[in-house]
Amino acid sequence: MSGIGRASVLIGAGTIVSRLTGFLRAVVLVAAVGSVNSRAGDAFGTANQLPNNIYAIISTGLLTAVVVPQIVKASAHPDGGKAFISKLFTLGTVVLVGTTALATIAAPWLVQLYAPDYTPQQLALTTAFAYWCLPQILFYGLYALVGEALNARRVYGPFTWAPIVNNAVSIAGFLVFIALFGGPITSTSAWTPSMVALLAGTATLGIVVQAVILLFFWRRTGLHLRPDFRWRGVGLNHLGRLAGWTFLMVLAGQLAGLVQSRVLSGASGDGPAAIASQNAWLLFMLPYSIIVLSIGTPYFTQLSEHASAGRDADVRADIGRSIRTLGVFIVIATFALAAAAVPASRIFTNSADQAVAAAWVLLAFLVGLIPLAVLFVIQRTFYAYNDTRTPFFFTVLQCVIVVATALIAQATLSLEFLAAGVALGQSFASIVQVILATWLLQRRLGDIAIGAWLLSLARFIVAAIPAAGVGWLVFLWFGGADGWTASSPLLGAVGAAIIGLVSIGVYVGFLALLRAPELSVATGLVRRFLPGRR
Repeated sequence: MSGIGRASVLIGAGTIVSRLTGFLRAVVLVAAVGSVNSRAGDAFGTANQLPNNIYAIISTGLLTAVVVPQIVKASAHPDGGKAFISKLFTLGTVVLVGTTALATIAAPWLVQLYAPDYTPQQLALTTAFAYWCLPQILFYGLYALVGEALNARRVYGPFTWAPIVNNAVSIAGFLVFIALFGGPITSTSAWTPSMVALLAGTATLGIVVQAVILLFFWRRTGLHLRPDFRWRGVGLNHLGRLAGWTFLMVLAGQLAGLVQSRVLSGASGDGPAAIASQNAWLLFMLPYSIIVLSIGTPYFTQLSEHASAGRDADVRADIGRSIRTLGVFIVIATFALAAAAVPASRIFTNSADQAVAAAWVLLAFLVGLIPLAVLFVIQRTFYAYNDTRTPFFFTVLQCVIVVATALIAQATLSLEFLAAGVALGQSFASIVQVILATWLLQRRLGDIAIGAWLLSLARFIVAAIPAAGVGWLVFLWFGGADGWTASSPLLGAVGAAIIGLVSIGVYVGFLALLRAPELSVATGLVRRFLPGRR
């Protein structure tokens, strides 16, 4: 357990710094291109999201669901997994290079596909950005391949800390852009080729540097790889069968995201749209990344080992323990961020009115944060048993709901609330998905003590409601949307931090009154972050 704790702290600390520098990157980007009602900002947001979408289709699902368990198994081979991983890396690199080239050539059609309602001038600007951004696909893939191999060998730090350098490169480039051209430049007619090259080229350079840095830590894996195009003989056919369902699952998710993007393109210039939704998602992902990924990633490696050894009882124990540990943190994070939604949104907007509009999008996303944390554990338990078929089916249902709710939002909501409606539909879909996934896992593994960890989550929520209420009163005491916490990005960050700390303090007090046993586990993990503690 101490190993899990140390790994969680290492990943958590790196994720905190990464997310904070990511926040600063987003703030500087908003200063350069704007956020709500910015056609140029939405153009860059759409173009810079394209490599993420395409990369997810070809690789993310494969890596998350398959590579870590398979590398853990390959470690038991006589050569320590060298042959398997050499072939895997060679195949992965070939696929990434080919996909990157094809996607870059297809940039104009991809932009039209994702943003059909953009004006002609906005489409042209988005396409120009896309030519610079799409090469990121290759370097995202290399970063993930190397990083997942490091994680599988329990070398967690570099994968978590490398994005900090990416953020630093982007921040520097965006600041140079502002120094040369000013900002925010929201009109599509004001952009020149040199402006496009500097902004989008900087974003891509950051991803390149992020991938290259991981190579310096490869020696810690103890593996010596070489190009190997003989892709038979070490189980890659089995790997392909496992990845087939995952590929279809990721494809379904990207198709749902495509519908969302097309719906949001109609709101560009008239309300929160692409870049505002991305920034709300960035806020939403802050607690998910710090809490769920830092605690859940080491658990997933341990859970994979237990599943591989056929120790189902240990797996069931891992499920309950990880959900309760995640829950004690993620519940208060959800409620505290909801109380601070306006100040937090002000960090990524150019006025208080824009912060209020963006806060509705954030609140809609937050409805799904707790279910998403539970889903992390449930879904990866299936992966640990090499079952990618079952997650495909419950993910398809989620995607169908995402598409349906996005189209309903498009038909019923004003442009001002369209992005919030799309986000709320996604949260509803996540709730349905986790209910179905949990039921299916119970059928497979037997009793996974659903009632016990649901009771714990309920106890956390009971404590978090008054905590968020106190946080909301603090926000009103500071003047609400017309007060100092919404007057600038910096003060928005300060106000959100104060509201969050007050909410957490009240939450801890209520958990103590409720005698929640998870509180001691949570305080133990927190102490590991303090200087001089292990």
